[in-house]
Amino acid sequence: MVHLDQSERTSCRLALAVSLARMHQARLVGVFGQLAQSQSVGVVSSWPTPEYAAAAEASKAAFEAAAAGLPQAEWHDINRGSEAEVVRRMTDWARHADLVIMGQNDDKISPSVPADLTEEVVLNAGRPVLIIPYIGKFTEVGKRPLVAWSNVREAARALNDALPLMEGCEKATVMSFATNAEEGRSACDHVIRHLACHDIQAQSQVMLVTDIGIMDMLLNATTDLATDLLVMGAQGHIGLPFMSRGAGTRYILRHMTVPVLMSN
Repeated sequence: MVHLDQSERTSCRLALAVSLARMHQARLVGVFGQLAQSQSVGVVSSWPTPEYAAAAEASKAAFEAAAAGLPQAEWHDINRGSEAEVVRRMTDWARHADLVIMGQNDDKISPSVPADLTEEVVLNAGRPVLIIPYIGKFTEVGKRPLVAWSNVREAARALNDALPLMEGCEKATVMSFATNAEEGRSACDHVIRHLACHDIQAQSQVMLVTDIGIMDMLLNATTDLATDLLVMGAQGHIGLPFMSRGAGTRYILRHMTVPVLMSN
């Protein structure tokens, strides 16, 4: 499933969604959802507004053109303009998908999308969400994945949810954050053996942490390793006492520069 709106970044998400659907012979569902203009300015008006209806029709036409030739493709409009309804219905749609593709929030690029839409879907849909940055072109993901590993449920879910995207990758890295090197290497070794069972060869990298700069370290690593996919558990719980639950998720959602697959 891919979230659609009238922003210029929708075409980037849609192109990647079509590519993945074609690669995996999967059904592609496009779901259009955004705030009505009146909701953005606090003015009550009839529904649907002309602006919303026009945006929805344009979205449908763009989706059908991009998805032509796919074995299964369907477009839907949640047909609601309030913030609460957009979030709720998008989350409901996401629960029926193997993978959800959404965009990083940016008020300047997507003012008609609820600011917390992506985070709400990540935390409440129960499905893996692939988030595309609001800057950059991404035609494929998973060739050079970086797995941010910690021994918690969310990280385990993200790792296994990402396996289809990592198949046939060129270079995979498992990064563990720990207070001592031995602990970090042990954690990475278990994950590397698991990936090998899926014919994915990975290298390990241990980051020793003593302060709250852990998310910056992770983002720097994506650049150093030329990563095209960051895999991590949502809520940012790294298993270390100085990380508050949820802080890591929000930080990555704000500062990400490569596609991120999050699972909760």
